Amino acid sequence: MYLWNTFLFAASDAPSWFMNSIVFWGFIMLGAMTIGGFFMFRKFMKVLPKEDGMSKLDWQNYWVEKSRPLWTDETKAFLDMLVSPVPQAFRDIAKHSIAAEIGKIAVESGASEVTRDHCIKGYIVATPKRDNKFLIKFLKKNEIDYTPYQHLMNK
Repeated sequence: MYLWNTFLFAASDAPSWFMNSIVFWGFIMLGAMTIGGFFMFRKFMKVLPKEDGMSKLDWQNYWVEKSRPLWTDETKAFLDMLVSPVPQAFRDIAKHSIAAEIGKIAVESGASEVTRDHCIKGYIVATPKRDNKFLIKFLKKNEIDYTPYQHLMNK
């Protein structure tokens, strides 16, 4: 009992700024873990198999591999230019998902190679709706005519 009372009194002697800083950092850590958990959950959802037995990432890998021989140096450079506004940390992931959509469009259309037309169409389809404002701004800045694909932005 004596030790317990000694511990309680010792803890109450801590300065209030110290205790407040511990609580503050506790909230910061909880917030960071929540944000990290959200992104981990999103990644986990992409790996889960769908009705056809393949996950979203499996389909992306499938379309990238299937369309690999169709890509030319010019279209690879154009794809690099299209993903240039994406922050460096996310650029590889964005490039892979956009390349998968472009490859899917090219393969399904029966093309012998990926063209600029496929790249623009795939870029628009692969870009989330919430980013359409930035997409249009980027396409206008680079003088890329997107009017034939305007209907794809409203899906």
